[in-house]
Amino acid sequence: MPYVNIKITREGATTQQKAELIKGVTELLVRVLNKTPATTFVVIDEVATEDWGIAGVPVKELRQGIQQQSH
Repeated sequence: MPYVNIKITREGATTQQKAELIKGVTELLVRVLNKTPATTFVVIDEVATEDWGIAGVPVKELRQGIQQQSH
């Protein structure tokens, strides 16, 4: 009974994109590990960019810095 938790930043992933992720991960587990789709769980958590940090800095701040550098 696999349980896969996908965490992405909350930046507009569509319902269709999330459905593709769920389907693709399920198919991968079936193909590679011979798991049963009916007992394979995939959960997508969307995290606000201010709640996700890289190298000690919130992603929101990192992205703002990158946008300012590109102008």
